Amino acid sequence: MAIVINRDKCTGCEVCLLYCPVEAIRMEGEVAVVDPSRCVDCYVCVRNNVCPKDAMERGPLDRFIDRFGHILCDPSETFVETETPGRGTEEAKTNDVTGRFKRGEAGIAIDMGRPGVGCYLRDVEKVAMAIVKAGVVLEGRSTTPLAGLAEDLSTGKLRDEFLDKFVLSIIIEGKCKVEDLPLVLQALQEVSGEVDTVFSVGLVLRVDGNRPNPELEVLDAVGIPRPFRGKVNVGLGRPLVLD
Repeated sequence: MAIVINRDKCTGCEVCLLYCPVEAIRMEGEVAVVDPSRCVDCYVCVRNNVCPKDAMERGPLDRFIDRFGHILCDPSETFVETETPGRGTEEAKTNDVTGRFKRGEAGIAIDMGRPGVGCYLRDVEKVAMAIVKAGVVLEGRSTTPLAGLAEDLSTGKLRDEFLDKFVLSIIIEGKCKVEDLPLVLQALQEVSGEVDTVFSVGLVLRVDGNRPNPELEVLDAVGIPRPFRGKVNVGLGRPLVLD
């Protein structure tokens, strides 16, 4: 259930419209209303007390998918399965401890949607199924919240009852063999024209000392500019899994 606006209290000042990250609030005559199909239950408006007349209230989160969407975009919440706040995943940032990505593997982290844009889970499913077909193995429930929505992780298929849910942002995580990376990147190029949202791709690669990373040559081959920024894990953690 989306944010609820008390029509008797609303004075039509339009302040709340400026705060909604997905433009789910609009004016209907002289009062503000919330489009429940667009509201992502982030509660930004309520948590920041933006309404001068206290006309905005949190609606009940009776459905699992609504509770899921709320936790996904409220940094004060934590997913139980992953024990991680924010969007419920640490992505590849703790690989020196987890050892999720071994030599010969490439990690994939696809950040779908953005504040101001959002995304439907049906588009998330399209991207997930495309990269699985190209060779990506998706992460499980202990690592990423998206796995909790899956009907079949081996194909990337999400449960049908969740496909029309609109969320602020969500990350698709997995890994593939380095030799399959060209196919995965090509699949992402193709599916990018089939989704009504934006996404960015994070590429996780192991490096040894100062050796140039030959996997980056794959980007040249498929016509993707090489990244000029990145996050470097220098291996200061105590590994739980050795390779």
